[in-house]
Amino acid sequence: MSASPQEHKIITRRFSAQLAVSEYIARFRRADYFLSLCRECTNFGSRYGCPPFDYDVLERMQRYTTATIIGVQIMPEEKKLPLQMAQELMAPVIRELTQELLTEEKRTGGLSFGFAGGCSLCGDKPCARITGEPCRHPDRVRSSLESYGFDLAKTSEELFNTPILWSRNGYIPDYLMLICGIFS
Repeated sequence: MSASPQEHKIITRRFSAQLAVSEYIARFRRADYFLSLCRECTNFGSRYGCPPFDYDVLERMQRYTTATIIGVQIMPEEKKLPLQMAQELMAPVIRELTQELLTEEKRTGGLSFGFAGGCSLCGDKPCARITGEPCRHPDRVRSSLESYGFDLAKTSEELFNTPILWSRNGYIPDYLMLICGIFS
């Protein structure tokens, strides 16, 4: 699988776990802690996928019974790639997973969760939330599990038996881990 126009090869490994939404909330949600981290981010309050939200997050999640959590481990074949390439390596996987999540969300009437970081749906335009306008892409923008208070390091270790690795010395670790999901 090619991950970029520069032909950086990646190998992916997919994980999936299904559990009750109530169990996922009880075991993996640390809302106060993760909201405090979100407050430190420049996207806080300036992206429609980011907190603060104008609805009760817990109430919204409790409408559903089943949580399907998906993880994808992305392993670049090349070693010692600069950290700045991480987004480039993840982008095609994110696009594919996002489409899959939106399709499943529509099929089940569920609630899908995308990925942390900046939303790229508006291209070069800043998010409309900054100027108080409605979201330009409400049919496609989704919040991350982190923005709802979930601990993805714990999720990855306990559900997929795969720790999240962090960058050292400015290089991509042996693998990157993406985690998303859908509540239905």
